[in-house]
Amino acid sequence: MSKPVKNLIKESYKRRFEGLTGAVVVDIRGVESNDNNRMRSGLREKQMKVSVVKNSLAKAIFADTEAAQLSEVMDGPSALVFPTDEDVSVVNVARELITWSKELENFEFKGAVMEGIVFAANEIDKLSKYPTREEAQATAVQIILTPAQKLVGAVTSPASNLASILKTIEEKLEKGEEIKKVG
Repeated sequence: MSKPVKNLIKESYKRRFEGLTGAVVVDIRGVESNDNNRMRSGLREKQMKVSVVKNSLAKAIFADTEAAQLSEVMDGPSALVFPTDEDVSVVNVARELITWSKELENFEFKGAVMEGIVFAANEIDKLSKYPTREEAQATAVQIILTPAQKLVGAVTSPASNLASILKTIEEKLEKGEEIKKVG
């Protein structure tokens, strides 16, 4: 490959992978073309993209970025599957790819990188079980709010009990029943 062609590909990679912090690396050689197109279309609908790369050029582009560790799992023919929307994480990508891997023959995981952490091919399932950023934030908010909810319940409980007693007295008086003193 000539140097000008390599430079064009590098520039294309720079634009395509700008801001990339992680991805799942797979080998899709041998996947039927119709299945490959179906998978790519399904992933695109979920703001994910599949991009086959030339390892040596991609590694050179990633060397000085947050995705530098991708070079550790890029060996042989590689395709990067990465989120194209900031609301989608590498965890979402891993979850989707696990589903697709069950459907497709000749689909192979090579590894993944998420926020500087490298996952080997056999750890993709573990990665898919991590909470996404939104799930982690929701859990944190719930943990923070739980004590306040318990406090509100404790404070309002006596008033609720008193209101229930008054309601019972009111109903008895409306029916003409006598209210007897207990104790």
